[in-house]
Formats: sequence, structure tokens, C-alpha cells
Amino acid sequence: MTLNDNTGRNARIIRTSVIGIISNVLLAAFKAAVGLTVSSVAIIMDAVNNISDAASSVITIIGTKLAGKEADRKHPFGYGRIEYLSAMIIALLVLYAGITAFVESVKKIIAPDTPDYGTASLVIVAAAVFVKVILGRYVKKVGMEVNSDSLINSGDDAMLDSVISASTLAAAAAYLLFGIRVEAYLGCLIAVVIVKSGFDMLKETLSKILGERADADLARKIKTTIAAYPEVNGVYDLVLHNYGPDSYNGSVHIEVPDTLSADDLDKLLRRIQVKVYEENDVILTAIGVYSYNTKDPDAVRARECVSKIVTENPNVLQMHGFYIDKAEKTIRFDIVVSFDAGDRKAVYDNVCAGVRALYPDYTLQVAMDTDFTDA
Repeated sequence: MTLNDNTGRNARIIRTSVIGIISNVLLAAFKAAVGLTVSSVAIIMDAVNNISDAASSVITIIGTKLAGKEADRKHPFGYGRIEYLSAMIIALLVLYAGITAFVESVKKIIAPDTPDYGTASLVIVAAAVFVKVILGRYVKKVGMEVNSDSLINSGDDAMLDSVISASTLAAAAAYLLFGIRVEAYLGCLIAVVIVKSGFDMLKETLSKILGERADADLARKIKTTIAAYPEVNGVYDLVLHNYGPDSYNGSVHIEVPDTLSADDLDKLLRRIQVKVYEENDVILTAIGVYSYNTKDPDAVRARECVSKIVTENPNVLQMHGFYIDKAEKTIRFDIVVSFDAGDRKAVYDNVCAGVRALYPDYTLQVAMDTDFTDA
């Protein structure tokens, strides 16, 4: 992502968050006034929840500002991952709101109050439902467009708030029509839903902080960009490190003919790095090289024989980087072993044993790779 793109993205996040703050503060003021007037714990807790939503928007703004800081000596990859931390804080706020709502609802089950629903209060709550649905959809839509977990979580939280407000209307209808007090029970049910949503948000954010498999579409685009160069016979071992939303550094291996000079290879690698950044906004910090035999026809047959042995094992996803050196009596190649294999080391040993049996006079140099991407 270029500097201008990142600036525009941050501006959208901040603008959307400011809209959320203003909307939630106004809603909280209205609901708190109505809740205190009619002695409704559900409406009061709904108002408190709006304040937590406003706080979430403030956290999103702070996180976006901090994440936009330029890289420095201490953090050479930038501060983009701060956005994941702000998303985690919002998830914790959602969890707290859900737990608090559950506790208060249980208290009202034990010691219920007699609610006093008036027409004005119900109209305000109904308006709040409408506002929160619109706000939640808008915030989440912007969050998905700019790839902001903080905004997405805030949008989901707003949609949950609309459900809370709608349940308040349902409780009011049950009380006014049938004299049944279900407000506290509905509060418990909705609190459980909020807690679950908070856990889901937290789990998703923590997964990104730990490091997830690279997006398959992005990986395919990068490999397609590199494979377009006629000197490149194959693209392998793509590893992408995420340093914030849409901020990637990575490394890759390419297979090229053994006839390329060091100068030609240097020019090729530099062109690839520039092209990948221009087309995919990914910085390739390293490009490894595999050479393949072009001068010995026996090498082609050897490659086919070894490939047959390797691919007979269902847990081997790929073989690449094959090169046979008759002078030094060495055979080198890499294999990608699936995570589904019960014992990846045993798969590796089995492959090596099969190739060694076919070429007992050769020294094997076999690397076991990991399938970091689905592409």
C-alpha cells in the first residue's frame, strides 16, 4: 500500500469513527434519560452500552493514529500491528458489556422492578433501533472496504445494540399487552449473545496477531506476477509476513536455468521486486534461487524418476528445486509436506529412502518445506 493510499484509508477510518462517537453519545444521553424516568434497567444498560461503543470509536481513532507512524530504528517494520491491538481492546469491551448486562439482568430477575413504559420512551427506543442498524451497517461496510478489524468489530457491536433495543421493545409489548415481565430474562439471553460475539472477535484478532496463512488470492497474484518473466521456470516457497492490515513483507524462491550469469540474475531479481510491489503492494525482502539443469539430458530423466518416487506419497504436496550434479555426485531438491501428515519427519525420511535406493552413489540434499500458502 502506498503512502497516499494509507493516508486516505486512515482518514476514512477516523471520519467513520467520529460519526460513531457522535451518534453513540447522543443515543446514550437519550436512553439514560428515558431509562431513569421509567426505571428500566434494560434501557439504562443499553445507554451504558452506547457509551462503550463511543469508547470503541475513540480507541479505533487512537489505534489508527499510532499505527500510521513511520517506521523507525526500534520498529523497522512500522507500527501497523497496533490496529490489531485496538481491535482486541474493542473485543474486550464487548465482552465486558455482555458480562455486565448479564449480571444486571440476573439482579433484576432476583429483585424485579415494575417498569413504567411511556409512549415517548418507546418511540425513542424504536428510533435507537433504526439508528443503530444504519450506523452498524455503515461502520462495518467501511471497515470491510478499508480492511479495518476495529471498524468491523464496532459495526458488529452496533448491530448487537440494535438487537438489545429491539428486545426492550418486545419486553415492553409483553408487559403492556399481557402484564408479563420478561425484560430481565431477555436481558440475560442477549447478554449471552454479546459475550459470545466478544469471544469470537477476540479469537479472530488473536489469530491475526499470532500469524495466519497468507490470503490465497494475494499469493496467487504474486506468483502470477513473478511467473510472467520468461526466465522464471517456477515460483515456490512464498512466505508473507503481515505487519498490519494490507502491509506485507515476504520472501520467495524462483527456479531459473543454470545458464544465467550473476549479472543477468541480479537484474531479474530487481525487476521482480519492483513489479511485485507495483502490482501487489508487497515488499519482497529476499528472493532465493533454484537452478535447473539445461546442459544434461540425463538430468531430465532423473528428475522424472525422482518426481515419481516423491509424489507416490500422498502427504507430499510438491517437489521443486531439483538439480543433479554428476561431477559432485549430489542430488538436491525440496519437498512440501502437508500439515495433515501424522508424522512429517517420517514422510521426509520415507521419501529420502526411496530416492537413495534409486541413486545409492549420490549424496542427497533434501529440504522439507512447509505449505505456507494455499496457492
